[in-house]
Amino acid sequence: MRTLIFTLLGIALMVGTYVVFDSSTTRMPLFSVSSPNNHVTVDYGLDTIGQPFYQVHYDGQSVIKKSNLGFVLADGKEFHNRFTLIKNSKNHVDEVWENYWGRSQYIRNNYTEAVYTLHHPLGIMKVFFRVFDDGLGFRYELEKGQGQDIVITEEKTSFNLSSGSQSWWIPVDDDSYEKFYEQTTLDAIDSVQTPFTLRTPENIYVSIHEAALVDFPSMTLKKDERGILKSRLVPDPNGFVYKGENCVTSPWRTINFGHKAVDLINSDLIENLNTKSNQDFSWVKPLKYMGVWWEMHLGLKTWPAGDRHGATTKHAKEMIDFAAGHGIKGLLVEGWNVGWDQWKDFDYCKAYDDYNLEEVVQYARDSNVEIIMHNETAGYVDEYEHQIPKAFDYYQKLGVKYIKTGYVGPIKTGEPHHGQRMVNHYQFVLEEAAKRGICILGHEHIKPTGLSRTWPNLLAVESARGQEYNAPWAPENNPPNHNTILPFTRLLAGPMDYTPGLFDLTFERHGISDKRAYSTLAHQLALYVVYHSPAQMACDLPENYDNHPAFEFIQNVPVNWSKSLALDGEIGEYVVVARKDRQGDDWYLGGITNETGRNLTIDCSFLDSDKEYEVIVYKDGESANYLSAPNDYVIEKMKVNSKDKFKLKMAPGGGFAVEFKHVLGEAKSNRRVEMLNHPVEI
Repeated sequence: MRTLIFTLLGIALMVGTYVVFDSSTTRMPLFSVSSPNNHVTVDYGLDTIGQPFYQVHYDGQSVIKKSNLGFVLADGKEFHNRFTLIKNSKNHVDEVWENYWGRSQYIRNNYTEAVYTLHHPLGIMKVFFRVFDDGLGFRYELEKGQGQDIVITEEKTSFNLSSGSQSWWIPVDDDSYEKFYEQTTLDAIDSVQTPFTLRTPENIYVSIHEAALVDFPSMTLKKDERGILKSRLVPDPNGFVYKGENCVTSPWRTINFGHKAVDLINSDLIENLNTKSNQDFSWVKPLKYMGVWWEMHLGLKTWPAGDRHGATTKHAKEMIDFAAGHGIKGLLVEGWNVGWDQWKDFDYCKAYDDYNLEEVVQYARDSNVEIIMHNETAGYVDEYEHQIPKAFDYYQKLGVKYIKTGYVGPIKTGEPHHGQRMVNHYQFVLEEAAKRGICILGHEHIKPTGLSRTWPNLLAVESARGQEYNAPWAPENNPPNHNTILPFTRLLAGPMDYTPGLFDLTFERHGISDKRAYSTLAHQLALYVVYHSPAQMACDLPENYDNHPAFEFIQNVPVNWSKSLALDGEIGEYVVVARKDRQGDDWYLGGITNETGRNLTIDCSFLDSDKEYEVIVYKDGESANYLSAPNDYVIEKMKVNSKDKFKLKMAPGGGFAVEFKHVLGEAKSNRRVEMLNHPVEI
C-alpha cells in the first residue's frame, strides 16, 4: 500500500463539551461543536419530549434551523423521542492521506467530532457529528438487545432550510437518476434526489447528500407538511427501508457549504467521511478508453448478433489497432455475449459465434490495450450474482481488469434500484471484482458516496443523463445548460462515466437531422478537465478522430491528477476548472458554458509560481455556436507563467480546453504571449 502521511493533532478525549441551556425548551442542555477554524458550528440536544435535534451555523449565519433526528421502527415504534442523555464527548482529527487516484493526490482530513450517546426504552442511539470548515457529516448507530433485529420503516432526519432558497434538483425515481434538472425555489419542490444543491437568500451555497452508503437504502428528500425537507429512504416492496441485526450504523448525512458555487466542487468532505482502504489497491490503473458502443447508439451496428453486429472479432481488432495507435489504453466491447437477442438469459462467459473473446483479449494485450468487459444484467440480478464467481474467475484468468456493469430496466425481483437489496448487490460486485484485481464502471448504478476511498477499484458510475442521451434514440437530447449543472449537483457525489468526446455533433451524414449534441467541439474537449473521472471515454467513431487536430488534446489529457481547483462558475451557467497532471508538472484547464456565450479572463495564478509554460488553447472559433456552427474551433499557442492573465471567449454552448506544458530552463522575463496570429502583450 502507498505510504500514508498521517499527523494527528488531536486525540480522542472524553471531555465535557461546551454546554448552554435552551430557555425555549425548559432549560434542556444544548451542546455545541465547531469546526477546527470555527466556520461551521453545530448545536444539538433534546427537546422537552426527548426528541433529538440539531441546527447549523455557517460563518455566523443560521443555515439549518432546528431539525429533528431519529427513526421509526417496525410496527410504528418511535425511535425519535423519549431519549435521555447518557454522555457526550468530543475529539479532533487532522490527517493527510494519499489516494490511489483522484482529483488531488493528497487530501487533508481535518474535523472536530462529537459523539452524542442517548438511551431509549428500545435501545441505544449514538449520533456522530464530524464538523469540517466547509460542512459536516452525521451518522447514527442504533443498538437493541442481543437477538433483537432492527427493522426501520422511516428515518426522521430533517433539514430545515429557508423556503426562499433557489434549488437545482431531479425528481425522485427509485430506479433511475437519468432526469433533466429543474431550478425552482425550495417551496416549489416535493421530492428530490441527492446530491441536492441550494443557494439560500443570504447567498450561501448548500449541498445535501450522503457518504459511505453500505448495507442501507439510498436517501432521498421529501418536503413534509411544514415545508421542511425530511429524509426519505428508498423502501423495499413490503414498505420496509432497512432490515438488519441488533446493531446498525447508517451512512453519513452530509451538508456542504460555500460562499461561492465552486466551493462545493472543491470540497473533499464526502471522501473524508469514508474509511481508508485496508487492502493494497496499487494494481488499480486509471485509463482512457474507446468502445464498440457509439455506432450502436447511432443505429449503424447492433448489440444482438446479425448482419450489423458490432462485437465481432474483426471489428474489435480494428478498434484495438486505432486505440493502440493513438495511445488510448482501453476498449469497451458491448454486445459480445449471448443473451442480447432475448434480452434475458445472459451468459457472462459465452460469446457470440462471431466474437472470439480469448483471441480479442490476447490481441489487445499484445497491443498494450485493456479490454473492458460489459456485463449487462437487464435487471436479472439473482441470475447475475449466481454467475459472478465463475465469470469473474474466467476474466481474471484471461487477464481482464475492467468490467462495465449495466442494469437497464426494472429489477426482476421487484426491488428498486436504490434500496438496501440493490445497494448490497452493487457492493457484492465491487468486492468480488476486487478479489480478482478487477475495476468496475457502473451504469444504472447507485449514486456514488465516496466509497472509492475504501474501494479504489470503483472507478466511476453513470447515475445521471450522460452523453448517450445525445444519441438519436433519445426522445429529447440534453439541453446546453445540463452540462453546466452537473458539476454542482451529481458530480459532487463522485466521478461520472459521462463518456465525452463527440466530434460529429449533428449526425446529418447519417441521415439524422432532428437529433444532435447541443454543444460545440471545444465544449466536448473541455469536459475531459471539467468532469473528473479516472476512466474517461473517447466516445466517437475512429473515423471522426482520424487526422483531426483536436484529437491531440484527447490523446494528451490525463485522467489522474495531483491537484484540482474549480476556479469560477455559477450553477447552470458556466464553470472553469484547473487540474495538474499527477505524472508531471503540466496543468490543464477546461471551461464550459450554457446557451449563453461569455468572455472570461483567465488568471494564471493557479500555476506553479516558479515555472514557465507553453500553452495550447483549443477554443470556439469566431462563428462557433452550438446550433449553427458547433465544429468551428481554433487552436492558439502562447507562453505564460503564474503572473499572467489572458482572455478567452466561449460561444453559446461552447467552451475551451487548455494545455499548460511546463518548459524546462526557460527565461521568465522579457516575454510575450504569442497567440497564434494574434500577438498580445502581457
